[in-house]
Amino acid sequence: MKNNKRSSQPASIDNIYSLNGRVPVAKSIPFGLQHILAMFVANIAPILIVGAASGLSTAELASLIQSAMMIAGIGTLIQLFPLWRIGSGLPIVMGISFTFVSICCYIGAVYGYGAVMGAVLIGGIIEGLLGLFARYWMKLITPVIAATVVTAIGFSLLSVGSTSFGGGSGSADFGSAKNWILGSVTLICCIGFNIFAKSYFKQLSVLFGLIVGYILAIFMGMVDFSSIAGTSIISFPHFMPYKMEFRPDAILSVVLIFLVSATETIGDTTALAASGLNRDAETKEISGSLACDGFVSSISSLFGCLPITSFSQNIGLVAMTKVVNRFTIATGAVIMILAGIFPIFGALLATLPDAVLGGCTIMMFGTIVISGIQMMGRCGYSQRNITIAALSLSIGIGFTEVPELFSLFPAIIQNVFAQNCVAVVFVVAIILNLILPKKYGDKISPVIVNEGAPKGAPSLFSAYATLLFVNSLSSSVSASVTYQTIFSAV
Repeated sequence: MKNNKRSSQPASIDNIYSLNGRVPVAKSIPFGLQHILAMFVANIAPILIVGAASGLSTAELASLIQSAMMIAGIGTLIQLFPLWRIGSGLPIVMGISFTFVSICCYIGAVYGYGAVMGAVLIGGIIEGLLGLFARYWMKLITPVIAATVVTAIGFSLLSVGSTSFGGGSGSADFGSAKNWILGSVTLICCIGFNIFAKSYFKQLSVLFGLIVGYILAIFMGMVDFSSIAGTSIISFPHFMPYKMEFRPDAILSVVLIFLVSATETIGDTTALAASGLNRDAETKEISGSLACDGFVSSISSLFGCLPITSFSQNIGLVAMTKVVNRFTIATGAVIMILAGIFPIFGALLATLPDAVLGGCTIMMFGTIVISGIQMMGRCGYSQRNITIAALSLSIGIGFTEVPELFSLFPAIIQNVFAQNCVAVVFVVAIILNLILPKKYGDKISPVIVNEGAPKGAPSLFSAYATLLFVNSLSSSVSASVTYQTIFSAV
């Protein structure tokens, strides 16, 4: 790894592997664009999903997509080049968070989109402040808690992807043959491209599936271009497009999810430092990353957007390519900002049929589940870890499948937890981690290593432990419809 201190050497393409080296602008653009292409679908999908659940029009969605691109670019620049203690100084790409989709759909359906924005404003400020003081509490979020929460997020989003796959909530042709064909073709193209593409092109599998699905939708007459008519060429996102409402139960619920998002950001920052820079993340870097997460999310709400967070797919791209140069990735951030001032871009993306989006997101959401399980494997399968994960997921997912269980509690508790499996999983995992003895079940059996097996090959014990873990989930995740009632109400 090259020296990461700012270099006085002339600009060179070789510096893409150095954090602070100078790279020629023309040669840095493709690498920055690569990051944008790897995440832009995931950046706009939460807006489309939550906006639809909140009853927003196509024109409103187009405007919010425009704002989302602008905010993602600004957030990425702040991560790359910190303002005071806000930002990590690491090559972290920011975008609209999927973590908040479920709860924001619920809040938007019940109270309206203004309540979503009010909750995001307050929640972002709280996470930002927590980030500035991360050194005092960060040790409470252990790896097993982060792994369990990520798994729960994946499961909670499966029904969201399925709803989009069927044609979108409330659509007249929901579950029709056309939607099945469109969603299936999109999904197959995503998978096929991921299998056969080489090198970093694999990161563009979602983009490829989206393009193929979109073209097919046009030929099937399922794309409405009427919203593009009259769209101005250049404009800036609207400030405060919705009147904010501050509902205590909505705020509390979103704050809890901000804490969940914080665990993801800690994991992303740690993973990037380890995989991209071959070192541990510094406390100030994690603190700055969280502060950027929170405060920029609050700014995002002022422009009608959902919370912003680090994107794991871009962390994976850094791990694969080892391209860590801040200036190089900053070119991608600038591209996002430029895309945000051209409304035609947002209007075009807003015409994406839900089935196409569903075909893409099904694959993405499933990957989140697997990522959580992989994180669990890295934590180790001690009895303590298995207990925390299994009980948290069983209670969090199982109880929220039967929201009537919460009828005993006050309305604010019901609104926060009854249909929010991620929040329940997070709270239960925190409690269990605090009360279970640290040495509880450290050794449940000796690790069996196959003699002569290649280095890094999984042991029989690991395989058995994985089966135990998956089996503990099977009874509580029968259909992954945690938020089905949300969409039935829209």
